[in-house]
Amino acid sequence: MHIETTWIVAAVVLLLIELWAINRLRKSEGKASTRGVWMVVIVFVPVIGLILWALTGPKQISHNPNSAQARQ
Repeated sequence: MHIETTWIVAAVVLLLIELWAINRLRKSEGKASTRGVWMVVIVFVPVIGLILWALTGPKQISHNPNSAQARQ
């Protein structure tokens, strides 16, 4: 029973990291086609896709000029 719990926790952690990466990727600057390819890779090849994206993926995040943080 302990092994199943470990796999469930690992799957949940991986899912949360994937959702964070996809959200960050969605907000990043760059061509929509490139972002789409990265999303597909992250979703369908989760571990390898996340590692590749972390090493080579887009680093810039566009900021909304109307946000509260941008006004400060």
